[in-house]
Amino acid sequence: MGVPVILTGSAGRAIVMSAETLTDDRFSALSGMINQGRPLLAITSWRAKTLNAMAYDHDIARIRLPRDANAKWVRAVVDPSQDLNNPMKGPFKMERGSDASFARVGIQLAKDAHLLPAVLMQNVTDDFQLPDCTVLDADLIAAHLGHGMPMHPMVSARVPIMSHDAGRVHVFRPVDGGEEHYAIEIGTPDRNKPVLARLHSACFTGDVIGSLKCDCGPQLRGALAQMGAEGEGVLLYLNQEGRGIGLANKMRAYALQDQGFDTVDANHRLGFEDDERDFRIGADILNRMGFASTRLLTNNPAKIAMMEAQGIEVVERVPLRTGHTSENSAYLATKAARSGHLL
Repeated sequence: MGVPVILTGSAGRAIVMSAETLTDDRFSALSGMINQGRPLLAITSWRAKTLNAMAYDHDIARIRLPRDANAKWVRAVVDPSQDLNNPMKGPFKMERGSDASFARVGIQLAKDAHLLPAVLMQNVTDDFQLPDCTVLDADLIAAHLGHGMPMHPMVSARVPIMSHDAGRVHVFRPVDGGEEHYAIEIGTPDRNKPVLARLHSACFTGDVIGSLKCDCGPQLRGALAQMGAEGEGVLLYLNQEGRGIGLANKMRAYALQDQGFDTVDANHRLGFEDDERDFRIGADILNRMGFASTRLLTNNPAKIAMMEAQGIEVVERVPLRTGHTSENSAYLATKAARSGHLL
């Protein structure tokens, strides 16, 4: 929503606000509420690298706002779509040495909201109050932000699909009320044997509208077809669009790719990691469905490592090679060269 929140904890008290949703009115209101110095702009080290700003806090960087800064200046710093329109940013004065825990929590809150990973923040006194403002214990929530919460099965129902008439869709909901995830069960797999399974991250562009920029749609249909041919399997459809950054940020990454950046560099310019997904969610769902081992349909070794780390034995990696086109050849080459995919 863009409204500020107050973080409390062992480091004191701070007010944080999304940089992406910052408006002139919100910036003025924030400056007017606080008379304890200028706010800091917290960004990730990846975005700092793009801006040639020093990340003294290793994974993040905190920029001291200049006196003439306004909402437009903040947005130009955090949004790479403005890099060509505003190429001259800085030199920046960086904050260093003081506690950066609130900045880390604020950035993760922005990521969880699928906003650009950047926040405006200001430490305040312990008695600072903001009417109707959400107050969060940073020490309490820090360990949980960015990590999948335990899944609870909500409902399941028979759904005949093109690959098999004995399809069943299971809906799982995390305990924190976050995004739901789905398991499409084909046939009746034996819980005592390795199940043919696929961890598939939601891809609106590939799965729904048939984008040629990726191989997601063909992989989804190919996996279901193979399960249908074998008569059983489980496809885990995880709502982690755009490698976990959300559809809006994924479109921002696409726009950067049109400027010549590959998929990894585009994510970095936005301030994200190569891959923000949490594959532990898939392992949790399989476990709750009664499976302890799998034949995993994947080209991604990271999925295998995460499943095994969570106690799901991967007895076989089943390659899934489909959807190669001239339009996505560079994308697939980047996945192989920079993300370790076995293509």
